[in-house]
Amino acid sequence: MAEDVIVLKQVGKGITAAKGFRAAGLHCGIKRTKKDLALVVSETPGSAAGVFTQNRVKAAPVIVCQERVKGGILQAILICSGNANACTGEQGLANAYALTRMVARQFGLSEQAVAATCTGVIGVQLPMDVIEAGIQQIAEVVSEDGFADAAEAIMTTDTAVKQIAYEVEIGGLTVRVGGMAKGSGMIHPNMATMLAFITTDAVISPQVLQTALSASVNKSFNMITVDGDTSTNDSVLVIANGMSGCPEIKPGTPEFAAFSAALDAVCIELAKMIVSDGEGASKLIEINVCGARSDAEACLAAKAIARSNLVKTAIFGEDANWGRIVCAAGYSGAEIDSGRIDVKIGSIQMCEQGEGLAFDEELAKEILREREVVIQVGLNLGTGKARVWTCDLTYDYVKINASYRS
Repeated sequence: MAEDVIVLKQVGKGITAAKGFRAAGLHCGIKRTKKDLALVVSETPGSAAGVFTQNRVKAAPVIVCQERVKGGILQAILICSGNANACTGEQGLANAYALTRMVARQFGLSEQAVAATCTGVIGVQLPMDVIEAGIQQIAEVVSEDGFADAAEAIMTTDTAVKQIAYEVEIGGLTVRVGGMAKGSGMIHPNMATMLAFITTDAVISPQVLQTALSASVNKSFNMITVDGDTSTNDSVLVIANGMSGCPEIKPGTPEFAAFSAALDAVCIELAKMIVSDGEGASKLIEINVCGARSDAEACLAAKAIARSNLVKTAIFGEDANWGRIVCAAGYSGAEIDSGRIDVKIGSIQMCEQGEGLAFDEELAKEILREREVVIQVGLNLGTGKARVWTCDLTYDYVKINASYRS
């Protein structure tokens, strides 16, 4: 199977699209009224992989999840929304382990095969009694149809659920990859601040799954930014239970290429959903940089543009101020020749070989009124390229974050 003929098909059910997975979400009392507890469980233990925050202040559940992923096997993931269990000391760490024991006991699983993650307010101990009661309740309702409730239950300031699934043929058999994510603020490409959970029925070892996941994260969650903040709880977890019965996926094979294509598609779509739902955001902005000396330098330039508050506010204000784009590329650390740079917003070329061009301002405003805006920057120094997604910076971002705890 050549990579250029890989066919992906989008399917429903998100996190439960793959064989053998069940999920649920409900309100247990972490939040006042909204759903706040989610669970994903596989019929059988599966290979595990994960990528976690690079923030040196790591929440207790991140420490536990890193430990569990090192073990290579997961069968269930619990998600608590509304409380980050971060900066909570030894008690917080003990609570994180206790959550995995509660789930293991409820479902008759190995404690080492259970991960528990959290998201929400920092510095507050978990309400363990209400969560324990919630785990007992959720055990009774997990099902293949629980994907939507689970995706809703992991939300914090999100305004929409984020879920997607694809299937691909591997060895003549259908393999599915499904996922759900949460994230809206504190998003920055340093393992972007968010939680994402992915399930697959592929047959793949933990080591190969980790290789595939790390590569996918670098194309997706590490290529988004909302506000430049990296959180304490960032986690992406994958379980592969092998129930499709496909040939074992090994590096450098057509099977690996097909699986990676499906995993990439899930991760990229979830990443774009996160940016589209950025706190207060009204526009999704895609930034493509090409012609850099290397992919790494293209990435530097693209991320600097994506992080620039001046660029983000200009897009919000529908102001085709391409000079801010050039400025951000110039301080990014990438090699820049100011006499070679080109800039396009949408279909309009605004700068060529470092000089401004006359363009239709009204047409530019029409382009910037669209929900999705594409910026293209050519450095004309090499073949390096990168693609990053961000959103505009609006009045509502300040309003949301000025009252986050209240």
